[in-house]
Amino acid sequence: MTAFTYDALPGRVVFGSGTARSRLRAEVEALGAKQILVIADNVELAGELSSSFAGRVAATFTEVRPHVPIEAAEQARAAADGADLVLSVGGGSTTGTAKAVALTTGLPILAVPTTYAGSEVTPVWGLTEAGRKTTGTDPRVLPRTVVYDPDLTRTLPVELAAASGLNAMAHCVEAFWAPRRNPVSSAVAEDGIRHLAAGLADPAAAEELLLGAYLAGSAFAVAGSGLHHKICHALGGAFDLPHAQTHAIVLPYVLAFNAPYAADAASRIARALGVTDPVAGLYQLGARLGVPAGLRELGMAESDVDTVLADLHMPADNPRPVTAAALRSLLHAAWAGKDLT
Repeated sequence: MTAFTYDALPGRVVFGSGTARSRLRAEVEALGAKQILVIADNVELAGELSSSFAGRVAATFTEVRPHVPIEAAEQARAAADGADLVLSVGGGSTTGTAKAVALTTGLPILAVPTTYAGSEVTPVWGLTEAGRKTTGTDPRVLPRTVVYDPDLTRTLPVELAAASGLNAMAHCVEAFWAPRRNPVSSAVAEDGIRHLAAGLADPAAAEELLLGAYLAGSAFAVAGSGLHHKICHALGGAFDLPHAQTHAIVLPYVLAFNAPYAADAASRIARALGVTDPVAGLYQLGARLGVPAGLRELGMAESDVDTVLADLHMPADNPRPVTAAALRSLLHAAWAGKDLT
């Protein structure tokens, strides 16, 4: 076996139906919080969950926006004045906003995810300014505690749940060839795909999807990001495309691009999905779940393909060498919703 390094990330995970309502106060107290900044995309839910410690809520920030524009980050940081804990209740954009606060203040985060984004278990932050999304890694933004409650994801609209689940799937797939991949992260990624596939096959199986999302985020956090995320971050920052849907659309195209050069990864992905051909399996899964056929259905213009190419940095460690011409073909196929040839 090839020698490897595995950095296990610190963090407490509380998982189970009803935990957001029954355990949140105890987790707040365990962190010693006296003044809490609540960041939420659903004010009513956040108010309900924090009702048992409402006296400690110093401020509530709800101006959450996808891709965390720098203006929203600065507003949230201002709202954090005097706080000693950030409570994030919401999807990936909400967690991302909490991370923007933690990045400059060092405040700990208690995250309660309501989608399958996985950001709550990664030290990765992202900010968008002037149409460009910048990402980085910093241990300060890794939430101290995550409360996973499947009850909070059961009410997700079907289309959003599907896209969010496939976004989590992208974390697993990319973990197989990301720069810091290792046998442990690959094992976690494979099991994550298995749980996500089971959850996507049964809309009532919120527990499977949420466990898969946790495993996906954990694998991605250790292995790092590669071609898929570089593409999706550039698209999201430049054109403000919806995050989960963008990842769901692009995923099978990047897999089709890399699979011939990553046979072991493709085999393990296929096994976890329960299919023979992982690329065809992902295309079919997306179509069955109603994922838009191509980026053009999200409002992206064909001319935008060349625009975003200028903002993409070719990853040197991708299984398949990435040239500008090959990347243009990949992006155009994903835009048109046609097979990559």
